[in-house]
Amino acid sequence: MIYCKRVYDATSIEDGYRVLIDRLWPRGIKKTDLQCDEWNKAVAPSNELRKWFHQNTDQFEQFITQYRQELNNNESAWQALVEKAKQGHLTLLYSAKDTQHNQAKVLKAFIEEKIQGK
Repeated sequence: MIYCKRVYDATSIEDGYRVLIDRLWPRGIKKTDLQCDEWNKAVAPSNELRKWFHQNTDQFEQFITQYRQELNNNESAWQALVEKAKQGHLTLLYSAKDTQHNQAKVLKAFIEEKIQGK
């Protein structure tokens, strides 16, 4: 099972392996306070794409296409996450305010496809 959670949300026993997937450290949280097993900057959208999406939040479909292309070109960044998800619960942590239109939702779907062999 793969979950997506904001870094500001409470932790849960069901979270399993918790991975921060933002390129930048979330505002207002001390590194010692965030309960996560890993900070995987490499799986986050590139700085260019992140900045573009921040300015073009109404173009989520284009963001999905570009981010998935980046993921396809960087298998080493996400392969371990596929293995973690196969072993148990995986929680993708992100700091975006929008809980429906963010990289965690895209990455979750991407990992689920890889688990299914697509």
